[in-house]
Amino acid sequence: MAKKMVHLVFPQRLIKKPVIYTMAKKYNVIPNIRRANITETVGEVTLELSGTKENLEKGRKYLERQDVKVEPIIGDIVE
Repeated sequence: MAKKMVHLVFPQRLIKKPVIYTMAKKYNVIPNIRRANITETVGEVTLELSGTKENLEKGRKYLERQDVKVEPIIGDIVE
């Protein structure tokens, strides 16, 4: 099982939508929320994603199609 750390930035219209849940269910990806900052105008979430490399890529593409900005995180984040 592969792991990938990503930082997601959600536009205002998606803040209350279950985008991460939908991606996880649709592509069999396990999300682990490491950090989040949600306001009325923007949502930012740092996730550790686990799954097959193929499913992680499909999940990333799904998020981008929903207009979520997906930024890879290189290295480890501070606990």
